[in-house]
Amino acid sequence: MDIRKVKKLMEMLEESSLSELEIIEGEESIRLSKATNVLSQNEVNQFPVAHNPINPQINSDVKETIVAPLEVTGHEIKSPMVGTFYEAPSPEAKSFVSIGDSVKAGDTLCIIEAMKMLNQIESDKSGIVKAILVKNAQPVEFNQVMFVVE
Repeated sequence: MDIRKVKKLMEMLEESSLSELEIIEGEESIRLSKATNVLSQNEVNQFPVAHNPINPQINSDVKETIVAPLEVTGHEIKSPMVGTFYEAPSPEAKSFVSIGDSVKAGDTLCIIEAMKMLNQIESDKSGIVKAILVKNAQPVEFNQVMFVVE
């Protein structure tokens, strides 16, 4: 499938109200889905609610309130490939970087394993690591934000 067609499909999905799109053309197929940060009412009901015996009205308010995730602003460092994220050169080694660490452009931030190849991912900006948005040994997608540096 042509990469331009895939990019166009991604743009169309992003602009639409659809959450998922699957297209099959002969032997080729593609499936795209949007990540959502909104919890359904069933998911909200799964979280325990703190009870306040003094003001019962607070109990019902807590259940209906959904807290938006904390957004960290700064320079985003994205994955240049699809693969598996590793925060250290080996399981017993110390992580390349942690939140609060100072990095220079060119410093190694992580390793992404793709097709049995280990690719060192370097910082393209100097600054302080404000957020690490991927967990160790978690799969990453192309262009997925992994780090925020400010």
